[in-house]
Amino acid sequence: MVVRPQSSAAGVLALLSEPDPIFKQHALKALNPLVPQFWAEISEHIAYIESLYEADDLPKEARDSAALLASKVYYFLGEYDEALSFALGAGSAFQAESRTQGAGEYIETVISKAIDRYIQLRTDESSSKQAKIDPRLQTIIESIFERCIKEREYKQAIGIALESHRLDVVSHVYNLTKDVSLLSYAMEAVLDTGFSLSYRDEVLNFLLPLFPPPTTRTKSPHIHALARLLATLNKPSLTVPLLTSLIPKERLLAYQFAFDLVEGGARDFLEGVRNTLPEGDDETKEIYDKLRSILGGLESVKLYLEFLKRNNRVDMLILKNSKEALEPRSSIYHTALTLQNAFMHAGTTSDIFLRENLEWLGLASNWSKFSTTAALGVIHKGYYQEGMNILSPYLPQSGGESQIQGAAYSEGGALYALGLINAGCGSNQTVETYLRETLKNAQGEVVQHGAALGLGVVGLGGRSSDAYDDLKETLFTDSAVAGEAAGYAMGLVMLGSADPTCAEEMMTYARETQHEKIIRGLGMGLAFIFYGRQEEADLTIKSLLAEKDPILRYGGVYTLALAYAGTSDNDAVRQLLHIAVSDTSDDVRRAAVTSLAFLLFKNPGQVPRIVQLLSESYNPHVRCGATLALGIACAGTGLQDAVEILEPMTKDGVDFVRQGAFIALGMILVQQSEASSPSLSSTRAMYTKVVSDKHEDPMARFGAAIGQGLIDAGGRNVTISLQSRAGSRNTNAIVGMALFCQFWYWYPLAHCACLAFEPTAMIGVNEDLKVPKFEFVSNARPSLFAYPAPAAPPKKETVAKVATAVLSTTAKVKAREKKKAAADADTMDTDDKLEVKKEGDVDMISEESPSPGKDDAAADQEGKSTPSPKRKAEPSSEKLSNFSRVIPAQLGYITFPEDGRYQPVRPVSLNGPPTKGDKGGIALASERYAGGSGILIMVDERASEEADFITFDPPPQAPPATSGNVPNGHATRASPNLHIALDEDAPEADPPESFEYPFEDDS
Repeated sequence: MVVRPQSSAAGVLALLSEPDPIFKQHALKALNPLVPQFWAEISEHIAYIESLYEADDLPKEARDSAALLASKVYYFLGEYDEALSFALGAGSAFQAESRTQGAGEYIETVISKAIDRYIQLRTDESSSKQAKIDPRLQTIIESIFERCIKEREYKQAIGIALESHRLDVVSHVYNLTKDVSLLSYAMEAVLDTGFSLSYRDEVLNFLLPLFPPPTTRTKSPHIHALARLLATLNKPSLTVPLLTSLIPKERLLAYQFAFDLVEGGARDFLEGVRNTLPEGDDETKEIYDKLRSILGGLESVKLYLEFLKRNNRVDMLILKNSKEALEPRSSIYHTALTLQNAFMHAGTTSDIFLRENLEWLGLASNWSKFSTTAALGVIHKGYYQEGMNILSPYLPQSGGESQIQGAAYSEGGALYALGLINAGCGSNQTVETYLRETLKNAQGEVVQHGAALGLGVVGLGGRSSDAYDDLKETLFTDSAVAGEAAGYAMGLVMLGSADPTCAEEMMTYARETQHEKIIRGLGMGLAFIFYGRQEEADLTIKSLLAEKDPILRYGGVYTLALAYAGTSDNDAVRQLLHIAVSDTSDDVRRAAVTSLAFLLFKNPGQVPRIVQLLSESYNPHVRCGATLALGIACAGTGLQDAVEILEPMTKDGVDFVRQGAFIALGMILVQQSEASSPSLSSTRAMYTKVVSDKHEDPMARFGAAIGQGLIDAGGRNVTISLQSRAGSRNTNAIVGMALFCQFWYWYPLAHCACLAFEPTAMIGVNEDLKVPKFEFVSNARPSLFAYPAPAAPPKKETVAKVATAVLSTTAKVKAREKKKAAADADTMDTDDKLEVKKEGDVDMISEESPSPGKDDAAADQEGKSTPSPKRKAEPSSEKLSNFSRVIPAQLGYITFPEDGRYQPVRPVSLNGPPTKGDKGGIALASERYAGGSGILIMVDERASEEADFITFDPPPQAPPATSGNVPNGHATRASPNLHIALDEDAPEADPPESFEYPFEDDS
């Protein structure tokens, strides 16, 4: 007999009205499984079901069933809060339901709402509300924690515990497992999501004592997590005890820890640690001195500078082609080539291109001259020992500013360059004092502009009140040019301080001044002051975004982006997206889209999905913002999703959108190989084509030249990354990229992109900080991470001979002569007859026409006789030596031979090689930098044997600039003839003598 499907719940509902409680109890049990099908019908009786839940005459089991029934009905009605309230009242019935087959979706939703409500109640600052947490809700949450631990879902338990401020659960899970990676996970979770600053510090202070002390024997995989934690807390009082605990037994780990702190620590924090370290006794004094030297940052700068000098792989042919294609008398093209050369040679100290092209250099005028001189700062970045000597021909002399026409631009550019050379080199009081004095004594606004920018960059995050006051004086002169630079620099000096007095002064002056340039400088300055301050910046952000002046709203957008940089904060992302589609100013909308990159750079995989629709906007400014957002957030990842969005935008109808797309592609594809990124060769070819195309828009050609510079940045040995190697925010890089985005208004600010260039080096040093020679293994095909092949020079086109036109009358004469000659010679008759054509016809007769098919056949025959050589199988790994380039994606493949003499004190990377499922084979997000490579302290396993070291040669003395080719191009001490003089008054070269071109010699 076939059971009929039930068509209504009316019969069961009728039982609820029966006076006997047994019938009611039976009806409630029978209705529960019917809810998914008949919830609409049952919902009409919801009030009666609720009354049954509250009835005292029913047994507890029946009341629990009524509560569960009501909860299910409210769930299907979409009233999830009500559903949760009744589920909490259902007690044992809800527990039984959770074990029932098919109830998964309902149970998951209710538990999810329970967790949300619990988190909301726990995070509420009002203690009275915390006391009102329902014990039944507490029971459900405790059961969730127990289930997670039982099923070994520890990360899930830690995630809920962090959001609900239950640090006791984190401690319980760690004590149960003793798994240090869970502590690292908790630290990263609280750092990379939008928790408040106060709670973040509370969690980090709680986690710090839980980490076990690092030891060389265990290779301490958590040392990079500890370094990141302490750098974020920014408290020398917590860092110094850890360093001193490692001395003297684990001094190598102490050195490694100091190098890792330099990678991610703020300048004031590192200075505090240096000053707080004890002097030490006879045994430990040398160790503490070395630690102070490392924490000063100069040891790292020296090693990276040497790496970039040794491994410089700039392809000079690319620069030569750009120089020939871009008209130097056009200011925009001159600046484009200047920036391209500066980025390609960034940090390499090689100024060979400048010295070989003095004539091109002499064509720079006004602000092009400023940019060209500032480019020396990018090229020699980090060469702090020789910075003053290199720039001495251009710096203002002690007697004051030069009166030579145009000299102010090279002097201002040199001051800016001096700041760039010393950026990130720790506290350099000499340079800072020199720039402050120059700023105070300067009269011309161009020199003041350069001095202010240089002071801002060199004093980045130093929070020097003296420097701030000097800049404020320059600002109050109300000069548009000098005031703009002062606005930027005031923010840079007070970076991340959230100083209310400074913010108020800058805001007031921005509202009073009439100069747009000053307003923009102050708007960005405010953004820098509130860098990383999250909710502390909310009032300022709200105030700026409510301003009528679009330039102040522009500053408000960047303040929002930098305050929440790297947090992926949902509210901040939502706010930027709203501004991007609703603001009345195109500039503000473009800035809002670009700023998404600063929030989301730790999750680059999300960015293409978020900006996909914006990249198709009708507004070209929004599209342009989308290109830069993709470029900055996905820089160095080679992310194919981002490239696929950008490639169509290189053909956009608006020139500045194409410019943005070219620049963004350069950032994304930096350090990619043809094996890892299929778009690399086509993008390089596109750059060459656009730069060479004289009919292309100047802005697009400018973008393509910058893209060429970025894709080969730093001699092809740097990547662009807003994250430090330890996974924390890279402050210099974030600030540098925010300033780079201002090139839209002021080209010289584009030089600041070099602050985001991160050398991708594997540098091993021993305990004496010397660099030993050793080898390690990259377990990947060499082509996967190889340098790009050098650009091929253009092929010399052979001029094909043109077929000669022969008149038909001439053909007849030749035919008659041929017949006559044949008859005279008494040769055999020929049947060949020339076709007679009408007068006036022209025959196209080739003078040298080989018989068709003959050559092809010969070539065919030759191809058969010589078999093509078999392609050699590529090895699956390669050996690399110390001081080699190792890009972030390659770290997972690096191993050190077990029998090797030198072994690192900590793992190179905590990640293995990417699996085949990974898109593009490149790890994304902060996983790219789990530990980083950078500078590694090596343990010498055979210390008794004599070691072989890499020697750092002093820079060779280069011949004078006028002597033609320079073999090395490295910077040297200043000499009268060594540097390039940008003298407009120099006499012009004579024109070449007249000559005739021998066309007949062409082949």
